[in-house]
Amino acid sequence: MRGFSKTLKEQWFLLGLLAIGGLTLMDGTGLLAGGGKWLKGHHGPDGVIGLIFFMSGLILNREEIRSGLGDVRGTLAAIATITLLAPIAAVALNLLPLATGLRIGLFLTAVMPTTLTSGVVMTGAAGGNMAHALLITLLSNGIGVVTVPFSLSLLLGIGKELEAVPIDRWAMMVQIASLVLAPLFFGIALRPRRDSLLGTLRKAVPIINQGLVLAILWMAFSEARSSVIGGGAQIVVVLLLSSVFHALLVAGALVVSKAIKLGPGRRESVVFMGGQKTLPLSILIQTTLFPQYGLALAFCVVHHFVHLIMDGYMVNWFRKRPRTKR
Repeated sequence: MRGFSKTLKEQWFLLGLLAIGGLTLMDGTGLLAGGGKWLKGHHGPDGVIGLIFFMSGLILNREEIRSGLGDVRGTLAAIATITLLAPIAAVALNLLPLATGLRIGLFLTAVMPTTLTSGVVMTGAAGGNMAHALLITLLSNGIGVVTVPFSLSLLLGIGKELEAVPIDRWAMMVQIASLVLAPLFFGIALRPRRDSLLGTLRKAVPIINQGLVLAILWMAFSEARSSVIGGGAQIVVVLLLSSVFHALLVAGALVVSKAIKLGPGRRESVVFMGGQKTLPLSILIQTTLFPQYGLALAFCVVHHFVHLIMDGYMVNWFRKRPRTKR
């Protein structure tokens, strides 16, 4: 019983991911999926993202911000993983005999910038620099306005058809500012000065934020439930393919981090931000350009689920590693 309690305490995030995915898919009444869809349609993800960054701002300190801005090597390593390594890994996996929908989903996921939420949360939970993770988020999503159409054009060869994708650059910048920067700075401004309260928040906020990430995944799974169920036996292939793809990104980020001598406290943001991919933009492009390929949508959502599970394990792995070097 004691061993079960310890496992539950250490692995609650992974167990929560499995529970949310399984219950949403298996609920024959459709109540869970219906609730998730309703929240998603009423700005639920926006509210959750804003709350995550507000909570993160409450526990950030000036030293972390200064260190994050000054970590040029780590930033370049993460951006290279996001924009170069991911498409290369997708091209390598494309050599396998994949269905058209799987190939489209793989390529869409590969060209995406990093996540707005879960990577930052997991970086902090693993003992990494959240300020640096946030910087990578802003940079990758900013340059993604250019890299996503360009990389997708190379991978899919659809050329001018990309003009049909409604990517409004200014709207994207405003969205990032309103959902990330504004709540973050508001949280920093309200950061408590009492050490006792700040210490309590630093213990509680990573756990609260991980719970909020689970809420985002629930809304995403609710939206893609029909596509995932309709995928049949191909979903097994989706699970395997997305697992291998993310494993390649994590392994590549770890190798790069070791090569440029990034120690504990610096490598976490490179691994989590380099390997994770944003979900909303991939869904937008899939439903705009490839609505007939439901398997592509299933891949985007399942990959998001898979990388959260794998990185949830990585959080615990990083926590147990020696932290004598910075």
